[in-house]
Amino acid sequence: MSRPGGLSPLVRIKLLHTVIWAVLAGGILALPALALTGHLRWALALSAIVLIECAVIGLNKGKCPLTAMAARYTDDRADNFDIYLPLWLARHNKVIFGLLFLGGEITLIWRWLV
Repeated sequence: MSRPGGLSPLVRIKLLHTVIWAVLAGGILALPALALTGHLRWALALSAIVLIECAVIGLNKGKCPLTAMAARYTDDRADNFDIYLPLWLARHNKVIFGLLFLGGEITLIWRWLV
């Protein structure tokens, strides 16, 4: 069955989820660099964006709302069924980027105080 745009709903959700993840992951990676180079307002803005995402995930029982949307279109429940990431990264995403975010926040606080 042909859909407008040629993409299935699951593919659209996975693409959107991947783009949002890439923006947030990029922000987490940029956070310490911004803090170290004195761009503290940009670092604070990125921190706020990431913390909002953390709140959304926390209010959604630890899952991205896009996961529930993707689940409507497949029975697959691999850790990366809802996003275009390698399985190992999808499985450990919260721990990896949580630690990186924590490191970025520590760097930001240190730069703010120094």
